[in-house]
Amino acid sequence: MQLSIIICSYNRASYIGEALNSLYQQTAGLDLFEVIVVDNNSTDNTEEVYTKWREEHLDGNFSYTTETKQGASFARNNGAKIAKGNWLCFMDDDAVATPDYVKNILKHISTHPAVVGFGGRIIPKYIPTEPKWMSYYVSSLVGNFDYAPTARPFEYGKYPLESNMIVSKAVFEQIGGFNTALPGVVGTLRIGGEGKELFFKILALGHTIYYDPSILVHHVVEVKKLTSEYMYRVASGIGRGERTRTKAISQKTYLLKIAEYIFKLGASIVLAMKYALQGNPAKSWPVIQFRIDALKGLLNN
Repeated sequence: MQLSIIICSYNRASYIGEALNSLYQQTAGLDLFEVIVVDNNSTDNTEEVYTKWREEHLDGNFSYTTETKQGASFARNNGAKIAKGNWLCFMDDDAVATPDYVKNILKHISTHPAVVGFGGRIIPKYIPTEPKWMSYYVSSLVGNFDYAPTARPFEYGKYPLESNMIVSKAVFEQIGGFNTALPGVVGTLRIGGEGKELFFKILALGHTIYYDPSILVHHVVEVKKLTSEYMYRVASGIGRGERTRTKAISQKTYLLKIAEYIFKLGASIVLAMKYALQGNPAKSWPVIQFRIDALKGLLNN
C-alpha cells in the first residue's frame, strides 16, 4: 500500500458516488492505493449512498469511518491516523479525479525522491455553465487552481489547495497534522487556511513543495449555490483563518496581514476598473467584494 486517499465528507450524498467512481476507475491498480471516506457528521444519506456503492464495488481498498468533531481538519486528521499508506492524498467529496490521477501521483513520487509534499491542478466543473461574473481572481473561491503549465517547485508563499494535496505520512505526523484551530467549515462558519499552515510548517523544516499539473481533479460547482451569502462565507473564512494563523505568531504579523489585505483591496478596485473599461462590467464588483469579505473575516466581522 503506497497511497491513502482521504475524502472528508459533509452532507454531499449527491456527489460522493461520482468521486468514488472516479477513483475506482483509475488506470493504476486498485492494490496500489486505498480510499478512506470520513463522514463528518453528515445529516443526509451519505452513509447509505456509500454502503450501496460499496456493495456494488467489492474489490479495491475502500473504507468508511466517522468523525464527530466538526471541521475538515478533524476529519482529515482522523483519516490520516488510520491510513495504511506511506503517502496521504486529500481530495474533496465533490471532486472527480481524472483516470491517471493515482498513476501520476505515484510517478511524481518516484521521480522526485526527495519530495515530501506536493499538489496538483483543480479545474471547476460549472453546472450548468460558468457565470458571466466569474473571473480568474474570484475563481479561487470555487477551487480553481492552475499554478503552472509544467511540474515545478512552488515559489515561497505559494502552496497546494486542500482539495488536491499529497504529503508524506511521516512528515504529516512530524508536524502534527492539520491545525484544528483552523477547522474549515463548522456549521455556517468557516475558518480556513489549514492547508496553508500545514505547508508553511513543511517549508519551515527546509523542504520544497512541488506542483504537478498532471495530478488533476475536476471540482463540481453548482452555479445556483454561488449566492452572495455563500461567497461571503468562503472569502471571510479565508480572512478568519489568516487572523487565527497570524495572531498565533505575533500581533505584528497580524497587523502586517491587515496592511496586506488593505493593499489587495486597493488593487482589486484598479482591476475592477480595468474589467469595466474592457467591456466586462459584470466581473468588476465580485473582485472588490471578495477582498472586502476577506478583510471582514480578518477583522473578525
